[in-house]
Amino acid sequence: MAEHKHGEMDTETQEKTFAGFMAWTKWSVIVIIGIIIWMAIFIT
Repeated sequence: MAEHKHGEMDTETQEKTFAGFMAWTKWSVIVIIGIIIWMAIFIT
């Protein structure tokens, strides 16, 4: 097994994936809150 050296791993792909996940999560929450507000106004 290769010797592990701390801090040498390329994490660019993981960082891009995490940024995409966070953006998707943020917009999903915004849409869900918008739907809840719309329902509170128009369905009651």
